[in-house]
Amino acid sequence: MRLHVDRRHARVLELLRERGTIRVADLAGELGVSAVTLRRDVETLAARGLLLRLHGAVVWPGDTAAAPDRADLTAGPAPAHPHLVVGMVVPTTEYYYADVVRGAREAVEAHGARLVVALTRYLPGEDSVQVDRLLAAGVDGLLLTPSWRTGVPDPGEGLRITQRPVPIVLVERSAPHGHPAAGLDRVRSDHAHGAAVAVRHLASLGHRSVALAAQDSPTSTGLRRGHRAAVDALGLRPAPEPVRHPAPDSEADRFERSFHHLREAVEDHGVTAAILHSDADALVLVPRLRAHGIRVPEDLAVITYDDEVAALADLPLTAVAPAKRTVGRRAAELLLSRLTRAPGAPAEPAQHLDVLPELRIRDSCGAAAGAR
Repeated sequence: MRLHVDRRHARVLELLRERGTIRVADLAGELGVSAVTLRRDVETLAARGLLLRLHGAVVWPGDTAAAPDRADLTAGPAPAHPHLVVGMVVPTTEYYYADVVRGAREAVEAHGARLVVALTRYLPGEDSVQVDRLLAAGVDGLLLTPSWRTGVPDPGEGLRITQRPVPIVLVERSAPHGHPAAGLDRVRSDHAHGAAVAVRHLASLGHRSVALAAQDSPTSTGLRRGHRAAVDALGLRPAPEPVRHPAPDSEADRFERSFHHLREAVEDHGVTAAILHSDADALVLVPRLRAHGIRVPEDLAVITYDDEVAALADLPLTAVAPAKRTVGRRAAELLLSRLTRAPGAPAEPAQHLDVLPELRIRDSCGAAAGAR
């Protein structure tokens, strides 16, 4: 079985690290790919400074004995910033943020720098604790995902965020106009766009009322905004909204409320489609709906959000997939551009970059039936 390109790249580097130098033809045979594919892999890795190219061979960057004549090297420039350390503060490295961290790490290591990660676990006050710890350790810049409940700071929250001695890029967070952090660089997923894409797809299949069941989270704020905007723009019939509970409750209570909201939307209000956040929640809710007699997608077309586990359901779930890895990579590249600016060069204006999610169509939305 052929390896995925990322796993193949990792295997190339693993073999090269072990042996120091390998002929391209031998490496292609060992990995079971064509010479053309392997050369493309080598060009990609060399451009990132992860290996060096000779005529017909590849060399581990530190193995100078294997490359006595440097004039023969055709690789891109070696990593130029080996002493830079980038700090990254995220709530967790599990689920959604695993890919965000992975993208940041790839970009940082491609520049020859080092990434150091600290976790907050959404604990109150832990953002400042971890930032101070990384600054004391000597990081040169920060990729920061504050534990803001709605993805933006509450009134009076995060006011000291700009009072740090190093460049900061916000990751998957933003600050409202007038807030001190509003002038920081930021890179985030455009969750409102993702929800709107889901609504538009369901409308294209003939659905005239699309419900949204979203757990309260930094993501759900954008989902509600995009869902509402798309329903209005497309002239759809508004679906009933779930009752919001401001006080924290148990996970079981939250699932129960979402289940009853969706059941009533279908049975009492004629709703035929829904967006569920997250797809981990959908793995619980969809079987419960089906057990109750609500068929998916025949009675209720479903699109989930996040696409972490949606494809693993017994009924594969159509999902909106934020480009999490791209968010991490672009945030790290933006921070590195600040850290490596030439002395005396004018500073670039701050950038606010929104990365658009994509829709991955599977069985739960009934797209094939709708097309027929």
